[in-house]
Amino acid sequence: MSSIRDVAKEAGVGVGTVSRALNHTGYVSPSTRKKIEKAAQKLEYTPNELARNLYRNRSGIVGLIVPDLDHPFFACLARNIEMELYRQGYKTMICNAVGISDREREYLDMLERNMVDGIITGSHCLDGEEYLKQKKPIVSIDRDFGSQIPIVGSDHRMGGKMAAELMIGSHCRKVLHISGVSPNILANERHRMFQQVLEERQVEVLQFAMDWNTFHWDAHYRMAQEIFEKHPDIDGVFSGDLGAAACMNVALQKGMRIPEDICLVGFDATSITRMVYPCLTAIRQNVELLAEISVNTLLDQVEQRKNVPHRQILEVDIQRGGTTRAENQAADL
Repeated sequence: MSSIRDVAKEAGVGVGTVSRALNHTGYVSPSTRKKIEKAAQKLEYTPNELARNLYRNRSGIVGLIVPDLDHPFFACLARNIEMELYRQGYKTMICNAVGISDREREYLDMLERNMVDGIITGSHCLDGEEYLKQKKPIVSIDRDFGSQIPIVGSDHRMGGKMAAELMIGSHCRKVLHISGVSPNILANERHRMFQQVLEERQVEVLQFAMDWNTFHWDAHYRMAQEIFEKHPDIDGVFSGDLGAAACMNVALQKGMRIPEDICLVGFDATSITRMVYPCLTAIRQNVELLAEISVNTLLDQVEQRKNVPHRQILEVDIQRGGTTRAENQAADL
């Protein structure tokens, strides 16, 4: 097996120059870098990643904590974060919290013991004080821990306003609003704005709160059945994608026409919204950009590249489907 000294000898340069070129830790002229890369390829040299990371006092691994990979949004987010970390030379260790705070705590312990270089968290099981005790890099998705931990999220306030305007444009009069329950998360702004805009227009809003960590289809489907039995006169639904799809399923079973009898708007615009017919209208989060900014914000801290802003909020838009009358009316204009 070839060593770094063999590469240096083949390229006619010093070992330090090879190290700077292959580890990107200093300037090497383009012509010299090309010679080194050619020599490394010829000798089939593979850098010792463990030794390199020990030298840099890093593991090359980032922990990602998500509530449940069974949820389509977090599955998509995890996929994009893993790909972005890989592109930047890091591996990903994923914690599927599934509502168990001890699983989150174990990953924070790994951060404290230098087993991971930083953590991106989107879970809300563990008490915030456990995160605030950490001195190593952490980035939060949607949960506000205060000024110590950077937060990246979507403009939920605008998302709630957009959803409400779709209901108003569809002339809905009794709207079911399904929300999750968790403190200090940006999604709460979405729920507040949605209710505020509709109530200002004298639209009745029926609130139904689910535990924030409920991510399974069966729970959403049972919830939809229960609500439609108690409130058969609802003519609008706003929920996360799973809840909206479950309500759509139950409404169709009851012979309701979509969007003539009932309008539905999801939030996230994950793949599940495009697996139903008609395609579910939804407020779309830019998951790819959310992942990219979360990764860059963390690595800016890990590698001390630059200071990071405390709060970064991304725009949302509307995925036009066929489940609101407002869209049909706009198309007719």
